[in-house]
Amino acid sequence: MATKKSPAMRQTDEPAEEFLARVPDDQRREDAHRLCVMMRDITGEPPVMWGASIVGFGAYHYRYASGREGDSPLASFSPRRQHLVIYLVGGFQDRHQSVLARLGPHEAGKGCLYVKRLDDVDHNALRELIDRSVRVHKGIDHPAPGNHGKHQASPAKPGHHCPLWGSETGGPGST
Repeated sequence: MATKKSPAMRQTDEPAEEFLARVPDDQRREDAHRLCVMMRDITGEPPVMWGASIVGFGAYHYRYASGREGDSPLASFSPRRQHLVIYLVGGFQDRHQSVLARLGPHEAGKGCLYVKRLDDVDHNALRELIDRSVRVHKGIDHPAPGNHGKHQASPAKPGHHCPLWGSETGGPGST
């Protein structure tokens, strides 16, 4: 008899503050705390650890066309060594080009926004991207054209693996 595989992404009991206190780089740690304040303000939810290194806020349930389903944070980020990785709804690069143009220096993959320092980007543009992504996850807004509300997995941008979503890279909301 086959056993059901445990989801790669799930909430843990580790306090987010303890995780953030261990971020080795002072600037990255400060940026992570500031991003926590922003995401908490947008979602109205406290920070919770998802997996070993992702700070998430709130939760929503997703289902892929393949039948795979699970729960993910409404908004989330990870303070990686090279970048702050901010997880957004898939297709945000195509849907929000004007906001990304205002954002400042960044890189993007499927559902992942990479920022080196918060002081280098426009905070209003970043807040708008996160808020729009949360609205899609809550079902208040619609995903990128052509997606029609179906969550499908797509490969991440080459060289930019989004670890949040486990084996079906691209994650919930990907186009």
